[in-house]
Amino acid sequence: MEHLAEFARTRVGVEAYVEDATHDTPTTVLLVATTGEWTRRRVPDEDAARAVAAQLGVPLYLVRFTGYPQRFRDWNSAQRRR
Repeated sequence: MEHLAEFARTRVGVEAYVEDATHDTPTTVLLVATTGEWTRRRVPDEDAARAVAAQLGVPLYLVRFTGYPQRFRDWNSAQRRR
């Protein structure tokens, strides 16, 4: 939680996205800033992700419904080009 709180405190426009568990990965919460910079941490379930977002005071979206924000994809592409 400390890492997520630090990220949210030091970035602008942070939003949280819940990524559902898959066969290979657990449920995660993804924080994305307006710049597209992001961080991800495991959470036990969607309810825990909701609690994290509430504690941080950021909006929460479900990736399965919204998809990933374009700024997240753009930031990843820019990092790969570096």
